[in-house]
Amino acid sequence: MKEQWNERYSGEAYVYGQEPNTWLKEQLLAMQACRILLPADGEGRNAVFAAGLGFDVTAFDFSETARKKALELAQHREVKIRYDIAAFEEAGSLYLPASFDLIALIYAHMHSSVRRSYHQKLLDLLKPGGILLLEAFSLEQLPLTSGGPKNTELLYRVEDIQEDFASLSECQVIRETISLDEGTLHQGIAHVIRVIGRK
Repeated sequence: MKEQWNERYSGEAYVYGQEPNTWLKEQLLAMQACRILLPADGEGRNAVFAAGLGFDVTAFDFSETARKKALELAQHREVKIRYDIAAFEEAGSLYLPASFDLIALIYAHMHSSVRRSYHQKLLDLLKPGGILLLEAFSLEQLPLTSGGPKNTELLYRVEDIQEDFASLSECQVIRETISLDEGTLHQGIAHVIRVIGRK
């Protein structure tokens, strides 16, 4: 899996583009800058954008190639980010509990066998009152060619995501149909699930 993602990111182009996810951009522009964690942030487009707004940015991914390109993008945009090499299961040992004001999961797909436990580990890193954002492909995305995994165990259902984040004091889980325009791999009509929750 790690080798697959290193290969995907090995080209000169940024496969999901250099601009942030549109929905995340809208959310961040409406918020006060704070300490944000971006798990599985790939080539850094979201981390670099957040840093440009003054957020204190930490990101991680298990792809060394992705990290290299993310740091190059940050240097080009003249911003600073912390970018760690880590998998989801290592996040709890890398960061202190309740140390982030905001966690944003943007197309950070996890296998159904571990998804709930990984989501809980990430929630443990969120401060009381902190905000969780998520955008990911729903099960309805499977037949489409606009992006996303071609494995039902990696796609999300509203009911499952509601259960994963049931401990949040406020949580909206919404299914949306959107038009993606993010690099070469996210193009066209897509079915997504979005979450805004407060711990």
